[in-house]
Amino acid sequence: MRENDGVTSDGPLVLGIETSCDETGVGIVRGHTLLADAIASSVDEHARFGGVVPEVASRAHLEAMVPTIERACTTAGIALHDVDAIAVTSGPGLAGALLVGVAAAKSLALSLSKPLYGVNHLAAHVAVDQLEHGPLPEPCLALLVSGGHSSLLRVTDVTTSIEPMGATIDDAAGEAFDKVARLLGLPFPGGPHIDRTARSGSSVAIDFPRGLTGRRDLERHRFDFSFSGLKTAVARWVEARERSGEPVPVADVAASFQEAVCDVLVRKALDAASSEGIEDLLIGGGVAANSRLRAMAEERASALGIRVRVPRPGLCTDNGAMVAALGSSIVSRGRPPSSYDLPADSSLPVTSVLAG
Repeated sequence: MRENDGVTSDGPLVLGIETSCDETGVGIVRGHTLLADAIASSVDEHARFGGVVPEVASRAHLEAMVPTIERACTTAGIALHDVDAIAVTSGPGLAGALLVGVAAAKSLALSLSKPLYGVNHLAAHVAVDQLEHGPLPEPCLALLVSGGHSSLLRVTDVTTSIEPMGATIDDAAGEAFDKVARLLGLPFPGGPHIDRTARSGSSVAIDFPRGLTGRRDLERHRFDFSFSGLKTAVARWVEARERSGEPVPVADVAASFQEAVCDVLVRKALDAASSEGIEDLLIGGGVAANSRLRAMAEERASALGIRVRVPRPGLCTDNGAMVAALGSSIVSRGRPPSSYDLPADSSLPVTSVLAG
């Protein structure tokens, strides 16, 4: 549970529920003020499998839902009947996990006679920055990077108008971090462990490839991402060292791999922003917590006169606060609520900010 010490404002009191993957998140927001952000993570249950197991995640959400809602209300100092609206991640995500959250939100909305808002997980990652830095610049360019997504989005209105400019065509950046961490014998989830390990390594020790940055690639995939080839290159490099009997310099591999990922992400994001004449870049998603990505983005953007906004690490990973933040914006702008037969849509496109 965390409390916000940043922007304060009046506005609707919204409870948000997030269950798209392995985090059961319940956030409570009033306007742009975060009152509570309670999280129950099942990551330890997935660690022995080296990745998220959908059935395990769904069962963990079922067990954690009621206690997490109760913790959020206690932290915020409110009763459930005080809220003005219920927001929930409707997609994209793991189908079974989403169903748990959507069912819980429907139950609350119906029993409390409150409006229900099914929201897009990716749009919520954009909206959460408002809890720390205030209203979003319109337009802005959003780089969302997580275990399942690497996306470039042109955001004109976070409640209605999000235009995809680029996306991953294979492994997402966070997925590549997990797979490379496994190669190096580092724990799951891989992102934080590679970040820490890389600090004692050299980012120029190994020249790993930068996917989709060649001249011919840029003609068709200027703003798209590919990390599958990079992951394979790391695996082959490590295997070659092991075959030769030489020790694998884990810190150097981690630092060089991380540098390749961040280089591509930042390069393409700034290219997209410049091409659109956009002066504000927002970075969100779990990988946005990576220290090297943050530092590189700030340095390169400053040289181009582009401002960078990144939420604090705790708001980058999946959480209920981001769902409540988007729900609050939707309510404030008078958007109609979702119907009570709101579905869970595992492939919900980012252009559908408000579902159902």
